[in-house]
Amino acid sequence: MDERHATVAAAAATPLTDDISVHVLKHGTMELEYYAPGGSDPQKPHDRDELYVVISGRGIFRNGSERHPFGPGDVLFVPARVEHRFEEFSDDFATWVIFWGPKGGE
Repeated sequence: MDERHATVAAAAATPLTDDISVHVLKHGTMELEYYAPGGSDPQKPHDRDELYVVISGRGIFRNGSERHPFGPGDVLFVPARVEHRFEEFSDDFATWVIFWGPKGGE
């Protein structure tokens, strides 16, 4: 993929690593991934801050002790090291994930 331009179509057509995500762009500390887990979300807390920009699908997002409904176009922030995951999501769920900054968060 071009390291300065990404499309949902190109990311979705790329084989997913571990069947859940694919690296799309990287610059400095910023990394962009396409994330589309099937059935369940197995992720663990990350060591950097992150944003999710929901592309498609609906469900519930657990962010620490809070739960929020989500849908296309929503943006979700998770501070570094906070337990989080997508729950009860539709089969068409996909999101951009943007990681940035130092380990431990800003």
